Amino acid sequence: MVVTKAVIVSTPGGAVKSGEHFPALFLATPKAQKRFWEFFTANIRNAYTRKAYLKAVCRFSDWCQARKLELDQVQPVHVAAYIEHLGGELAAPSVKQHLAALRMLFNWLVIGQVMETNPATPVRGPKHSVKKGKTRVLSAEETRTLLDSIKIDTVIGLRDRALIALMVYTFARVGAVNKMKVEDYFIQNRRGHVLLHEKNGKVHRLICHHNLETYLDAYIAGAKLDKTPTAPLFQSVTSRTGKELSGKPMKQSDVYVMIGRRAEAAGIKTKIGCHTFRATGITTYLKNGGRLEVAQQMANHESARTTGLYDRRDDEVSLDEVEKIVI
Repeated sequence: MVVTKAVIVSTPGGAVKSGEHFPALFLATPKAQKRFWEFFTANIRNAYTRKAYLKAVCRFSDWCQARKLELDQVQPVHVAAYIEHLGGELAAPSVKQHLAALRMLFNWLVIGQVMETNPATPVRGPKHSVKKGKTRVLSAEETRTLLDSIKIDTVIGLRDRALIALMVYTFARVGAVNKMKVEDYFIQNRRGHVLLHEKNGKVHRLICHHNLETYLDAYIAGAKLDKTPTAPLFQSVTSRTGKELSGKPMKQSDVYVMIGRRAEAAGIKTKIGCHTFRATGITTYLKNGGRLEVAQQMANHESARTTGLYDRRDDEVSLDEVEKIVI
């Protein structure tokens, strides 16, 4: 069972408008309602985290409502049973994310004196250890083929080539790319630089590879964006013509669809996405003698261990070993 509330909650896909469904479990009393909305508006600032946590909380609420559990009746055994239930439907990382969302929300309710204790605190999530990421990567040759296959006789082609190159040469997340303004690409000491607005409000500046500088210059000149410094750098196309820029920033879904279309046209069989180019750039950099600590700095990672997840150099070694099985 769910209820509705007239409230605006910002998400990556836009605002969640009045009339959307929200979990009844956490809206049973005025005090609980107040803390619930404060948690998702004042406490969580990242839009992607907000969306993911709201989805997790709604799912838990539905599970409790099906068992006629009220908020003050939820105990650790119930949360543990729910996590066990999720384990049969979701991968371990997703289950851990759902548990993290519940722990944070319940803790927020405890601090606000809505609940006496946090029923999710003693519950242990599934064990999950990752030494190598699952993101699919392209070889340097495939990436070069992809970039060269994009026809640049239109502003859309110039845009797509520059966008993909930016993710490859700077290891940028798609979220940071979509936030860029025209003025976030600038010349300093005769070289191009980019300013990336990363997660948690971090601003990251990087000097441009000479190929990236060429692609960005060509795109900005072709799109005549140099006169509008505060406009979004990578803009969606108008629905009317499909060939002109709209003045509005591209969404992550727009970039994903574009990448799939360009990869298919280039004859690339690997199923790739936005994050592919972050992993591809890091792997290529390390294969050519780059240092892990520098890759960490370029990728704006807090830990070198996180950067190591994108290092796929061992994939080729494993393939060479497998091919030794000559039968």
